[in-house]
Amino acid sequence: MMRRFLRDNALSLGFGLLFLLSLGGQAFAGLADYNDTRLSHAAEPIGLLDYLTSADFAVDVAENWQSEYLQFFLYVFATVWLLQRGSPESKPAGRASLETDKEQQIGPHSTADSPKWARTGGWRTGIFSMSLGLVMLGLFLLSWLAQSVAGMSAYNAEQLTEFGDPESWFGYLASAGFWNRTLQNWQSEFLAIGSMAVFSVYLRQRGSPESKPVGAPHHVTDESGGPNRGNGYPCGVGLTTTDRSVHDHHHETRPRLGDHRGPPRLRTDLQGIRVRQGR
Repeated sequence: MMRRFLRDNALSLGFGLLFLLSLGGQAFAGLADYNDTRLSHAAEPIGLLDYLTSADFAVDVAENWQSEYLQFFLYVFATVWLLQRGSPESKPAGRASLETDKEQQIGPHSTADSPKWARTGGWRTGIFSMSLGLVMLGLFLLSWLAQSVAGMSAYNAEQLTEFGDPESWFGYLASAGFWNRTLQNWQSEFLAIGSMAVFSVYLRQRGSPESKPVGAPHHVTDESGGPNRGNGYPCGVGLTTTDRSVHDHHHETRPRLGDHRGPPRLRTDLQGIRVRQGR
């Protein structure tokens, strides 16, 4: 059971471990840098626990989280309507829409294996059909709020040590310092995700579902290089999404992730964190 659990969840567990290791490294490196700054101002250094509960650590963490979840949110919704020909990041031409209930397998077109809220219909299905984007939006807003509150606290603490006037939350939101920290994260996320969409048209990574098959033409869109691509058809070239689904059903195999599921896959930046939207 444990081996199967590890195998089935290796991607999330692997990146979860990398996240914890990176966060721990940031904590120790940030503490050393923070104490260096304090010593340069003739102040006493602080311990790790005090630093982990400080506004300085919180704002550094939250400002990265909010930019990542903003990227997720925008990409989930942007890929409903915006296309990039030849990129596995995009739906093929002609499918720039919310798609039909039949294509999305909801309501009367759902199956016995479909999630309960996909079968129910009404407002539950409506919410569930946008749940990934809404959760990403909520996480962005929460982390952005945390960044603003922690940033204000850190800024005011610095102001008090220099005998300056503290700033209100709205005043801090309107400050150049807040938007400088925010926009330097946003621009890097938008650059990375746009680069990934374009690079994936012309470049390949063998065996990765984030790439088209190595031999697929550059103009082929919404084609993955993972297992079951095309199911016997050379690289899946020439198959529409519907063709692949019918062929899979005929051979009693599960449809490829991404068939009839709305926006294809959600990618993050080049750092490698990935979230896939398909179900």
